Order: sequence, then C-alpha cells, then structure tokens
Amino acid sequence: MANQILGINPKVLVWARKRSGHSVEDVAAYFKKDLTEIESWEKGESGPTYVQLEKLAYVLYKRPLALFFFPDVPKEDNPEKSFRTLPDSEIDDLAPDTHHKIREARAMQLSLAELSRDNPPERQILQDLRFKGTENADAVAHTVREYLGIDLQTQKQWRNVQDALKTWRRAVEDVGVFVFKDTFKQKDICGFSLHDKNDQFPVIVINNSTAQTRQLFTLFHELGHLLVHISGITKTDDRYIYKLPAADRQLEIFCNRFAAEFLVPSADFKAVIRTRKEYDDNAISNLAGMYKVSREVVLRRLLDIGLVNQDRYEKDVKRWLDEYEQSEKGSGGNYHAAYSGPCE
Repeated sequence: MANQILGINPKVLVWARKRSGHSVEDVAAYFKKDLTEIESWEKGESGPTYVQLEKLAYVLYKRPLALFFFPDVPKEDNPEKSFRTLPDSEIDDLAPDTHHKIREARAMQLSLAELSRDNPPERQILQDLRFKGTENADAVAHTVREYLGIDLQTQKQWRNVQDALKTWRRAVEDVGVFVFKDTFKQKDICGFSLHDKNDQFPVIVINNSTAQTRQLFTLFHELGHLLVHISGITKTDDRYIYKLPAADRQLEIFCNRFAAEFLVPSADFKAVIRTRKEYDDNAISNLAGMYKVSREVVLRRLLDIGLVNQDRYEKDVKRWLDEYEQSEKGSGGNYHAAYSGPCE
C-alpha cells in the first residue's frame, strides 16, 4: 500500500488490540476491511495509513499514537488479572469500554498516590480493619458499620435512596476509599474495585447508568472485596460464582453476604417481619423503602432465612430487571424502578 505508515511495530499493534478487549474481527468490521488485511498489519506484512492508525490509537485502542512506534511492547500492569474471583471466561467477555475504564481507574489510582502522598485521610479503613474473608460476614458488617459511625435508625430516617447513596458514599470516602462514578456501555457490569497493595489508595468505580439501589449494593459489595485485600467486579448475573475454585467462591459469597447484612441487618429484619405472613411485591417494596435498598436485597434476606425459595428468588429478580430495562427504554426511566430495582 503506497500510503501506509512505515515504522509501526506489529507486536505493539497486537498487544494494544488484546489489551483493549477487541478481536481482529472487531477491527476488520470497524474499518470495513477483509479480515486478512488486519491480520497482515499485525504480521508486519503491510500497515495502516496514517488516518487508520489515528483511528486505531484514539478510537479503538485508546492509546497515544506514538506508542505504536515503540521498539518493544510497553511494560504495563494488567489490572484485569487482579480480578481473582472472576473466571477467565468472564474476563474474556469484558467489553472494550470496560477494559478502558479499568485502565483509566488504574491511572487515577497512580495519580492519587502521587497527589495524596503527603495528605492522607485521617482514618483509613483498610489500615484499621483487616479481614481474610473467612470470618462471619454478619460480624464483619457490624464492625464496619460501627467504624463508619452510622447506625440503622439514622439510615431508616433518610428521605430516599438518593440521600442514602450520597451519605454512604461520603462515609466510605471519608475513611480512605476513593469512589468514582462513570457510565458503562457494558450494562451487565455494575462496577469494580482496584485494590492497592499498600491499602492506601483503593478505588471503587460504580456504573452510574444502573439504578441507584444497584449502585448502593455495588458500593458495599466492592468494599467487601477491598476489605479482604482483593480487586473485584460486580455483575448483574453472578452465577459465574459457582464456576470458581472453592476459596474464590467463598470470597464472593462473603462479599454478597457482607453487603446484604450491612444494608439490612438480619436481627432487625427478622424483628420487622415477625408478624408478616405474605411477601408480595407490595410488601417487599415497603421493606425496601424502609431500609432504602432494592427489592432484590430484601428478597435475598427472605431467601437467607428460608421464607422464600431459590426458584421464587430467581424469577422475581429476573422480572424486576426486565421491568427496569423496559422503563429505561421508555421515557427515561421511572422513579419506582430506579428506587426498587435489582441491586446485586
């Protein structure tokens, strides 16, 4: 090709594509080229034009253009590999946009280390509280709630879930966890966390396009990951947990239990429902409103104590998720769906 750019390192082309989460087929489809042409670029047999290289760098791979002329593949941490409780098959399914957000969060984490080195928070929860994930999740939730200093009565008095999310986020940030929000194109990703090996600059990123109750559960599920010194991802469908090795599966179960117990303490919940006999949608919504959580968290609590079965739990959660997605396709969503939609 007469106008192809010379000097591009084909190994860097391959590396950048794989790290972005794109396949060769994705690139070929984007440029409307035959697959063999893209493969030829990556073998060094031909190369893209300058305009094509710009699109590869800035649109698809989100990298500086000069990177593709480096003599060697850059040495860069791969934060996705730190998600030990996410199977390889699930990591392979992460969308390019999600890969990019993970890289951005890692860059923010490094910047925070530089900017906050001489001005650390007064309290750092990951320095003060240390867990292994083998402890009783209910006891850990009680300890963390006491550390944050917000009791259940105060939680019940908040006006709505917006106030709850804002207050809990501020409380978590005040103890040394950096919480960011972003809009994900991959809708089944609720958020993720990146652990810091020194427990000083942990980051949580929450998908801002999900229901606020979902964001609230994600905040504490990811805090659970950080408390046991690992990075993690929260997905709408967590059935992948059962594909994990026993130790990793136990950590995910711990994080789910921790978040549910933190937001809806079982002792109080059992006292509240003692006189109730029916748990239809209306009753569950009322309980969700009391605790400022999602209907799914309430249903999970009912499942934990044996008042609903697994089949009912899975069917209702799927129905509520479908309702929420339909409301989002309508006139911008509705308050009830955003307030009571599924969380985990």
